[in-house]
Amino acid sequence: MIGELSPNPLDHEALPLQFMMVTGTSGSGKTQALKCLEDLGFFCVDNLPPALFQKFTELCAQPGKDVKKVALGIDIRERAFFDDLLSNLEALQANGCHVELLFLEAQDDILVRRFSESRRPHPLLPQRPVIEGIQLERERLQGLRSRAHRVLDTSEFSVHDLKAWMIKHYRERDADQSLKISLLSFGYKYGIPVDVDMVFDVRFLRNPHFVPELQPLTGEHTEIQQFVLDNKEGQDFLGHLRELFAFLLPLFEREQRSYLTIAFGCTGGRHRSVSMALYMRDILETLGYKATLRHREIQQEHVETS
Repeated sequence: MIGELSPNPLDHEALPLQFMMVTGTSGSGKTQALKCLEDLGFFCVDNLPPALFQKFTELCAQPGKDVKKVALGIDIRERAFFDDLLSNLEALQANGCHVELLFLEAQDDILVRRFSESRRPHPLLPQRPVIEGIQLERERLQGLRSRAHRVLDTSEFSVHDLKAWMIKHYRERDADQSLKISLLSFGYKYGIPVDVDMVFDVRFLRNPHFVPELQPLTGEHTEIQQFVLDNKEGQDFLGHLRELFAFLLPLFEREQRSYLTIAFGCTGGRHRSVSMALYMRDILETLGYKATLRHREIQQEHVETS
């Protein structure tokens, strides 16, 4: 089967032709994902019949075409179409193409809400309640889902989250491109951010929320940073972090990792997590890395517990 022939995602630099298929449940973001791939340099086609896959790749391989990355958006609802798809993909692999299947899905209630917001019926059962179409489509897509190389649940994704995920996983890495590091501070009471690589819970550090004169300030103020980190626990933690990332970052680079997102969370996301993200940026600079920084909850009212 497809998954058995090619168990690993694409090696974006080693393969002459990257053939990627984007599929999944209706309303999960397939169209947006295909647009992102187009922005990343993929030649994108929506709903190309499987019988034309081989001819299409032959056209892409013709001299002067210079097409190296192909992405197809596929809606699969009929069993006959499904069988035809698998046989044609296997034929491509037998001819040396490397195929990746990206399957997008979302929770039922999220899909129902998305269909309601767009005022569209479900394409599989347009005359029936949306939930019935969703459930029938899940049944028909189960076999394809089991063969996918990546399954992405977009339930908690905004359009911007999906775009960031696609860029992180499918953007080409130049030979001289360094590891891109993003730092994020957040508050646990507002939810853990999606698609971060490492999360550090810093709620064990001293909390300035309970000091009246410090409560209105944020981790961007020196007074907060000193209160949170100028103590044995804070300094020990910073030291351990430096040792950890001095060890990890060269290993990530060795594996040709392009992006790394590190998040620090406290209760409200205004004091301790902000201080830690700022100090982490300084630590990374001493290790020879630059990082972008974003504070998700820093604008929340200071009455929130931090």
